[in-house]
Parts: sequence; structure tokens; C-alpha cells
Amino acid sequence: MPESTPTTLTEKKRKPDWLRVKLPTGEEYRKVRQLVSEHKLHTICESGNCPNMGECWGAGTATFMILGNVCTRSCGFCAVATGKPADEDPFEPLRVAKSIKLMGLKHAVITSVDRDDLKDGGSTIWAKTIEVVRKMNPGITIETLIPDFQGKWENLARIVEAKPEIVSHNLETVRRLTKLVRVQAKYDRSLEVLKRLADAGVTTKSGIMLGLGESTDEIMETLDDMRTVGVQIVTLGQYLQPSPSHLPVQDFITPQKFEWLGEQAKQKGFAFVESGPLVRSSYHAEKHI
Repeated sequence: MPESTPTTLTEKKRKPDWLRVKLPTGEEYRKVRQLVSEHKLHTICESGNCPNMGECWGAGTATFMILGNVCTRSCGFCAVATGKPADEDPFEPLRVAKSIKLMGLKHAVITSVDRDDLKDGGSTIWAKTIEVVRKMNPGITIETLIPDFQGKWENLARIVEAKPEIVSHNLETVRRLTKLVRVQAKYDRSLEVLKRLADAGVTTKSGIMLGLGESTDEIMETLDDMRTVGVQIVTLGQYLQPSPSHLPVQDFITPQKFEWLGEQAKQKGFAFVESGPLVRSSYHAEKHI
């Protein structure tokens, strides 16, 4: 099994060659950027400092983020701003649906910040967005990357009732590191979210970041936990520190080890596996459908 590369404080400033990405260019990239700006949309591509933004936007795809761009949680890995969010925008579902139509998407990925300040956790806007996107874009398929709704299952039920083709909820890391990495989240609560979705007949997806200090055995345990609750699609990618105030990278995982981990995941029975240094939860999402 290929080994990862431990990182020192000095090496953090110098990413390995396999983590270098091209600067975004091209007509399609400019078109997507203009649409996002004109329609005042939030994307996790920008808010999350995704390294694949150039590739995805250049291919005419983006992951839309609803319910604002300020999160009520303060996860140690995430670049999205934390604080008191603005009020819900009732016109947001329409703006997202219009933009998807303008982009001519056949598959749309939608995510959101955590809205623990709202009684419904934002699930009503979630359901409305899915409804309006479908109405304005006949034949489209939808993937939703959802929060845990604090384990309030009536809110999760609204997502199930809206019937997106794929529902994704990320474990993000192994059990031991969850409290450090996700702070307000709970590993078993996330597993329960995924189980309830799978039990309702929904195609489920989850992912974890590597390089936070997890062991190979812990990765295997997490994959087993996912399969136990019925997860069918999994993503494995390298954690990259968004700023000095976020958790530091402990290891840079080699492409060879990612390939090996991907093979292990396939052997565990996942229907689709994305495993690589630059993989993120919505990377190549159009293939997962």
C-alpha cells in the first residue's frame, strides 16, 4: 500500500505537484462567472475555495449554494463564512432555477449552508428550490448536498418528499476526528441521516477529506460505516487548509494511495467511487447519476 507524505510546517507552504491546478480561463468559464454575478447567486465553488472551479466552470457546471453564504456553524475545515445569516430570500429558488436554465444544465447540484437559526433548518426553501428548478427545467436531474438539520427528521422528510435523484451528506472525516473537524456535528447523527435517506429509497452519497491525521484503518472503518447505512456513492479527496485560522494539513496523500483507497472502496460494494487529491463532493457529479 502506498504511503502518504507527512507534512512539516515549512512544507505546508509548498504543495506537491499533484495538487497544482491551472488558472481558470476560457469562454465557458467567463459565461458561468457572469451568470453567477448577474443573478446574485452563491456557489460553494467560490465560497469553499474549490480547486476545481476552473475545470467545472469551464465545462459549464457549478454547485449552487442556497440559504445565503453565511453559515451558523464553525467547522475547522470550511472556508464558508460563519456568523449570523441574513433572512431567507423567497426569490432565491427562482434565481437558481433561471440560472440553471440559462446554463442549459442537464444535471444540477445544489448545496446550502447550515441554518441552525431557522426552525425548519431551511428545509422549506430547499424543497421549494427543487420544485422550481424542476418546473423550469423539465427533464433535469438533481443532486442535493444537505446538512444534518440537527437530527430534526421532519425537516429531512421535506427533502425526501421533493425527490432529488441523489442526496449527498458528507461525513467529512473519521469518527475520532469529527468533534475537532466538524465541531457542532455528530458522526452517528450523520450516519442516521444517510440511513433514513437510504431506507426511504433515496440514492445516497457521502465523502471524506484525507490528510487531517486519520489512519488507514480509520478510513476503512468509515467506508464500512457508510456501506452499513446504504451509501452507494463515495468521494475521497485531499484536505487543503483554506486559511491560517483553519485546521492545518497533517499529510499530503499521494495519488497512488488515493488510487489504492478507491479500489478498496469499490471492493466494499460502492456503486460509484471518486478518489483523488483534487476530488470534492460534487466533482464529476454528472457521472454519478
